[in-house]
Amino acid sequence: MVKSLANRQLLTKEGTVLIIIDVQEKLFPHMAEKEQVAENVAKLIRFAEIMKMPLILTEQYPKGLGRTIPVIRQLLPRKQPIEKVEFSCFESEKFKEALAKLQARTLIIAGIEAHICVVQTAIEGLCSGYNVCVVEDAVSSRKLSDKATAIERMRQSGVTIVSTEMLMYELLKKAGTPEFKETLKLVK
Repeated sequence: MVKSLANRQLLTKEGTVLIIIDVQEKLFPHMAEKEQVAENVAKLIRFAEIMKMPLILTEQYPKGLGRTIPVIRQLLPRKQPIEKVEFSCFESEKFKEALAKLQARTLIIAGIEAHICVVQTAIEGLCSGYNVCVVEDAVSSRKLSDKATAIERMRQSGVTIVSTEMLMYELLKKAGTPEFKETLKLVK
């Protein structure tokens, strides 16, 4: 399979949007490696603020699954989540409208569950013409085998798979900047 040229290039912050998918109260406690995922999602949110990157937050059927977990909500006090019932964010008109307003080219995805909402959003993002990057240590599923299968499927589909720290340094590009100094506080 031939991958697009975009997937062979380094990421840049221009035209990049962070998407946090469905990190919710009633679902999150059942995730594998949940402490690591919560920590890395929080780092990504702080990093997006440092880099002045836009962010979209989604919630899957909040009546049943609750709201975004408090540790994430407190980092985004003014961010209104996009509520959805669709598994792929791209099936939600509100999500597509929010994304269009941001004029995004690259989507960085974190959240849960890797084998449901994350994989469907990532693949539909590729099909819609976006460069898509999934942060492997900031996504999870109830079973690690489901997460592993989702990561492999996304990789085979052309999604770029990175870690939280790898993503941060790739977007920073160099040391010595104010953004670099602020980011060091997140990774130490």
